[in-house]
Amino acid sequence: MLVYGKNSCCEVLENEENVKSIKKVYLERNFRDKNIISMIEKLKIEPHFYTKFELDQLAEGNHQGIILDIGEFQYSDLDDIICENGLIVMLDHIEDTHNFGAIIRTCEASGVDGIIIPKDRSVKVNSTVMKTSSGAATRVKICMQTNLNQTIKYLQDKGYWIYATDMTGDNYTDQDYRGKTCIIIGNEANGVSTLVKKSSDYIVTIPMIGKINSLNASVALGILVYEVVRQRNIR
Repeated sequence: MLVYGKNSCCEVLENEENVKSIKKVYLERNFRDKNIISMIEKLKIEPHFYTKFELDQLAEGNHQGIILDIGEFQYSDLDDIICENGLIVMLDHIEDTHNFGAIIRTCEASGVDGIIIPKDRSVKVNSTVMKTSSGAATRVKICMQTNLNQTIKYLQDKGYWIYATDMTGDNYTDQDYRGKTCIIIGNEANGVSTLVKKSSDYIVTIPMIGKINSLNASVALGILVYEVVRQRNIR
């Protein structure tokens, strides 16, 4: 997998776990970012220099003169994201790479323990996701599961309360998120699937005042996650 853009590449270069996976470093011939160059030199990585046009052929977006080849993204095991008083986010077939990247960034900023995605019919961690998350995908544990309903049952057995989002649920601020919590965000078009909602403990909604009846998935996740953070920080 290619990681491109200064912020995303800095996250990889600063993280010892990710540095081990770097296969190649591509730099534009007139690349002048002294901080990044210094990090590459300290890691004793020999960069390959290309023209801007050549780098444009490698990356689908704005590479800002640097591209890293880090091989395949390494997904975490489910048990690796389970912890005491944990907070997990489950994505029910999110398909948009920019949504996924924004969600990962919010999860990293708010201290979420991990993200669960389904194996099929869902966006995976790719170069675009890495770019839109500003490299946060290198710092958040992401777990891929075959069956979300079985995963929900496993989390419940581990003491988690499962909160699925829907337009017809209870007000999200009326819930108690101070225990082990898993928040489920649904597909951009269809929301959380019926079976997943049936498997969940609670259905919650964000009240809407305007005429638009739903929020962007990443925005909704941000609102819900920070309500969890707020409640847990109350003294």
